[in-house]
Amino acid sequence: MRKRPLILFVFTILFAACDTTKNIPEGQYLLDEISIKHDTKNATSDLEDYVRQLPNSSLPLLGKVRLGIYNMAGEDTSKWMTRTIQKIGQAPVIYSGSLTNQSKNQLLKQLNNQGYLNAEVDTTLKVKDKKIAVTYHLKGGEPYRIRDYVYDISDTTIARIMRRIPAAPLLTKGDFFDVDMMEEERLRVNSIMRNVGYYGFSKEFVYFKADTTLNSHEVNLYLDVYPAKDSLPYPRYKINDVTIVSGINPELRRRSDGQIATGNRRFRNADTTEYKGIKIIRGRNKFLRSSTIFRNNFLRKGSYYSDLALDFTDQAYRKMGAIKQVNITTTPSAKDSTLLDATVILLPANAHWFQAALDGTNSAGDLGVAPSVSYSHQNLFNGGEQFSIKLKGAYEFVPGDKKKNILNENYYEYGIETSLTFPMFLFPWLKKSWREQPLAATKFTVGLTNQHRAQYTRQFFNMGVNYSWATNRNRLRHGLDLLSVNYIRMPWVSHEFDSVYLKNPDNPLLRESYRDQLVALTSYTVNYTNKRRLSPLSPTYNIRGSIELAGPLPRLVTSLSRAKEDEYGQKKILGVAYAEYIKGTMEYSRTLYFSKKHSVAYRASLGLAHPFGNSDVLPFERRFFGGGANSIRGWSTRTLGPGSYRSKGTVNENGEIEYPKADFVNQTGDMKLELSIENRMKVTSLIEFAQFIDAGNIWTLKNYESQPGGQFRFNSFYKEIAASYGLGLRFDLTFLVLRFDAGMKAYDPGREKKFVLFKPTLNKMAFHFGIGYPF
Repeated sequence: MRKRPLILFVFTILFAACDTTKNIPEGQYLLDEISIKHDTKNATSDLEDYVRQLPNSSLPLLGKVRLGIYNMAGEDTSKWMTRTIQKIGQAPVIYSGSLTNQSKNQLLKQLNNQGYLNAEVDTTLKVKDKKIAVTYHLKGGEPYRIRDYVYDISDTTIARIMRRIPAAPLLTKGDFFDVDMMEEERLRVNSIMRNVGYYGFSKEFVYFKADTTLNSHEVNLYLDVYPAKDSLPYPRYKINDVTIVSGINPELRRRSDGQIATGNRRFRNADTTEYKGIKIIRGRNKFLRSSTIFRNNFLRKGSYYSDLALDFTDQAYRKMGAIKQVNITTTPSAKDSTLLDATVILLPANAHWFQAALDGTNSAGDLGVAPSVSYSHQNLFNGGEQFSIKLKGAYEFVPGDKKKNILNENYYEYGIETSLTFPMFLFPWLKKSWREQPLAATKFTVGLTNQHRAQYTRQFFNMGVNYSWATNRNRLRHGLDLLSVNYIRMPWVSHEFDSVYLKNPDNPLLRESYRDQLVALTSYTVNYTNKRRLSPLSPTYNIRGSIELAGPLPRLVTSLSRAKEDEYGQKKILGVAYAEYIKGTMEYSRTLYFSKKHSVAYRASLGLAHPFGNSDVLPFERRFFGGGANSIRGWSTRTLGPGSYRSKGTVNENGEIEYPKADFVNQTGDMKLELSIENRMKVTSLIEFAQFIDAGNIWTLKNYESQPGGQFRFNSFYKEIAASYGLGLRFDLTFLVLRFDAGMKAYDPGREKKFVLFKPTLNKMAFHFGIGYPF
């Protein structure tokens, strides 16, 4: 009975949505649909943006529903209920002929800006009852292209600088005569000038001369700079005095003699020091060391003014957790009109941070809780060093139907993590330019975790030294784990676990996964992205690669100590076998924008790993796995592959074969191949829908008896590429994206009947929650 009012309400809205012309006056029409048809080859902007009147919603059904809700409200706006319902709904869009004409003119102007100087725009109106559909027909014709592009700059100094700049211009022969690209070229010239001393330069000083009289749909294009108002050459500015105000917030002003004056009482007692050509003003609290202030400042006395120097200085200081706010100002010097005095104000942040958290976990359907308490110091040695310590715990609940396997039981763990980060390179013999580059950091980490199950106790100890830095204007990011040591031991195991698993000769993977082991590795990661897009529809791409090598240091130690091999053919350090392997990954992703609301993204990734020397099998934590929110989304995490492998089934009470949902140890591999494509449609600025197709799998490079069908073979691997499809819902909160995906298996290489595309069922689906896009 309780469901009837809800059903009645839904039917009422749907019925009202059918009558969308209820409130349309006589002689007028509801704008039901608009479409744009064009024959142009280059779409450098979203043409829909230039239409001055759009229908009720970008999604027809949603627009009709909201319009139906509005029509239910009635006409008496003096009533509170009427106004509320109208706000929930959406008023009908009444067709306007004048707005349609404005749209025609705007579309024509945009086509001209894209190089279609002989373009034509026409409209077709289709009327049915009280509804009208508008179609805009755009005929671009043959576009104008650039025949030649040269610098024709009258200012000799600027002309000489532009000739010496190695960067190629954005406009080249054969390009469309596109106003947007010409604007980007003006911005590029402006950026060059403002980084070689032209402090007062603006893109408004740059203009183009175009010769379109060639009668061949070609244009000769010339770039020039307007002369200064006084007809003199544009002045180039140099940095004069540099003042860093550290840890206090004075109300600054410069006197006529160029000195800083203030009425702030705390500032009167400030300490002023000269350090390597810069003036540092501090309060009673030293806050930051002089060397740290100097190292992160890129404004040097006597150097030409540069926007990049200001940006690097701002970024270098802002990345330090000890600094809350950075304010950089430049003012003309009283000594010389071509000199600039720079002032940098650094406001301190709270040095001490305490945080308590209680997170929920979901490991392949097993729910758990993970409490943690952490403390961090943002400025440990007055150099922006960050020290943190975290106490963490976790408890995972395993459902009763999984407890038939002794590996699947409730467990808990606790541990501690500490780290110390320096905002610079800490390494001997590095030259100064490397040590002091911006966005560089050195991080030392130490951690210990205890994991307790009913059948064993396991301990994880880790320590490492990591370097990170950025180049190419922050587009190229690097990470180097100079040394990362992971020591895994099992101080206690039950007799049952030892006999069934650790001493099981038929499953070397399981034995290796739970043996005491030392993993000492060195790795390098690089990530490149084209952050700056030339237009709203310019594609973005990301390239990421990594390489890691484990075992060189332990191998050197055992060679020098002449260690002997054990019964498994492995050498040990202090009674612990060490791992040797090499592993590499490569990933390429690209996003194509067809409009501001519609984009298509795709990704290809490949990973290879090979154990050698002291290892027959990769450590469990370093192997590849398939399935999950950022992998093949038709499968849950660690439930796909390798190859056509399928876990051994057990016969239940009814005589039916049951297969486990996950076989974590055996469903891992030495190779990974993944391909994905995703169609994204924005409904509003907050909500986005997606449709996706994923394909790929993992394989082993060796033929392990416990993973039948898992080995990669060139003549059959294509038959083992799993495929899935699905739908996604995303919420764009600006600062992060919340993602919900539902994936359905289409081709399952682990089944006898592999094609399951036309038999969708809930047990063939996987649901995922993630933060950020999958690629």
